[in-house]
Amino acid sequence: MKLTSRFPALASREFRVFWIGQFVSLIGSWMQNTTQPLLAYRISGRPFDLGLIGFAATLPTLLLALPGGVLVEHLDKRKTVIAMQSLMMLQALTLAFLTLTGVVQIWHILILALVLGTATSIEITARQAMLIELVGREALPNAIALQTTIFNAARVLGPMMIAPFLLLIGGQGEGWAFLANGISYLVIIIGLMTVRPRFKAEVKKLRAPWVAELREGQRYILQTRSVGLIILMATLVGFFGFPLMQQIPVFASEVLKQAGDTAATVAARNSSLYAFMGIGALVAALYAASFSHLRRKGRLMTVGQFTFIAGMIAMGLVRLPALAMAVILFMGWGMVSQLAMMNTLIQVQVPDELRGRVFSTYLWALQGVAPFGSLFIGWMAQNWSVPVAAIVAGCVCLLGVGIIHLINPDLRDLVT
Repeated sequence: MKLTSRFPALASREFRVFWIGQFVSLIGSWMQNTTQPLLAYRISGRPFDLGLIGFAATLPTLLLALPGGVLVEHLDKRKTVIAMQSLMMLQALTLAFLTLTGVVQIWHILILALVLGTATSIEITARQAMLIELVGREALPNAIALQTTIFNAARVLGPMMIAPFLLLIGGQGEGWAFLANGISYLVIIIGLMTVRPRFKAEVKKLRAPWVAELREGQRYILQTRSVGLIILMATLVGFFGFPLMQQIPVFASEVLKQAGDTAATVAARNSSLYAFMGIGALVAALYAASFSHLRRKGRLMTVGQFTFIAGMIAMGLVRLPALAMAVILFMGWGMVSQLAMMNTLIQVQVPDELRGRVFSTYLWALQGVAPFGSLFIGWMAQNWSVPVAAIVAGCVCLLGVGIIHLINPDLRDLVT
């Protein structure tokens, strides 16, 4: 069987160039994502600051995702992605400079997290809307799954590549990791400059006030029950689930504390937790990419949701590092299984002319509510402990998602 028969999106040269470039860039991004919370916690020692940084990183999505979805539909998607990736590169290089010179403070990290969040809130929508221009509608589910695969392969490789920086370079390891991330953006930027989309949609002028166009997208969501319910479940996970992951450095150093721990031991444990989550996520992504032709994606979405929620609750109960690694691995699998299926189920249903607006609403539900989730989870972790925060958040998600599935059992039978 030819590789392109199993992975039809790879038949597109434009997608292959983009895919490889994004993979390199994502490895650098996960190096930064793993190191930045560790650096922030080392500077301040307060779990609430990790929530505050998460708030800064996701606040732009709350403010910009919805108008950004309208804007993206009237811009050249490839050029928009290039511009946002360039801004993200500057952010990483600035953080590297501040860290390597020894002047970095929490407020620096907060401002730069805000800059990164601003670029990301536009880039994600533009990138997702660009996929269909690279591969066409038939190969779109496979393109989404392949993109999820490299995201989660990078989730494994990035934390693994952090260890040499932290263990061998000493006090400046974080800065060199940030520098490596900044350089990695060049690969995708240069690659996208050579790409010419095969199925490029016409860039249309704004035909009504952006609020009116946004309202048109919201009407479609309200009238399409399955899309609306998926977005509602994404809101629950975005508020209670993903902000909990920002507390992994606290989980590694305080909850899983062992006798004789050193700074290097804690750093290695922190990286291992991220790596195990990445392994579970990668397994889920590879399955989604290899079997993107299978139609019953609603069932996999449902299993992924409840696996992730069970992992959240288990995080509040485990104290042994080995058991915590297993819990985190299953959480990674559940997280990606549900996200990949939700993304695919939305994108294959939505008309091309509404793609940016509907996907930006999904992004807003998933990440736009996260600033307040980050503050809430950070507050609980600071005042009640991380285990209590994990159990409370997990139980709320279990109740909310469970009720939605009980009232709407047809969600489990959604097909593509």
